[in-house]
Amino acid sequence: MEFFEVLRRRRSVRRFQDKPVPEELVEKLLEAAFLSPSSFNKRPWHFIVVDDKEKLKALSKAKLGASGLATAPLAIVITADESRSDVWIEDASIAAEHIHLASFALGLSSFWVQIRNRVHSEDKTAEDYVRELLNIPENYRVLCIIGIGYPAEKKPPHGDEVFEWEKASKNEFGRPFKP
Repeated sequence: MEFFEVLRRRRSVRRFQDKPVPEELVEKLLEAAFLSPSSFNKRPWHFIVVDDKEKLKALSKAKLGASGLATAPLAIVITADESRSDVWIEDASIAAEHIHLASFALGLSSFWVQIRNRVHSEDKTAEDYVRELLNIPENYRVLCIIGIGYPAEKKPPHGDEVFEWEKASKNEFGRPFKP
């Protein structure tokens, strides 16, 4: 599939078929993540593949808006060692986006569950909840969880309305970029 077609057709999906993701595709998703660029090539990330149904149900309780993980056949938790890079957020975000694009290119769908700076309960962050659940070391920060599977819903591709040309400038802020 052509790259710009992937960008136009990829949409977040939170309802999945009850069908496991084959190990070969999981490997491809991780390859896409490992191929992502990182600052000074420090590659501070660590990816946790979760396909255990009970763990997925527990992850779905990490924060409000994570419920789609309960029915996803697969999740990849994106973490990074903050002691290795001061831009771990950016590095991990790029890897997460590579997983999104690769998912769609492989016939899967995905959605992002933000964990960093989110709340699990009155006395616990979503990050601490996930860290405890998955036994993640303290120096690793949890950015997000990507829910992945075969879609049980179909969404239309993005239309031209997403091209907000007024939000693009040329040579200086506010100077219109005209395509």
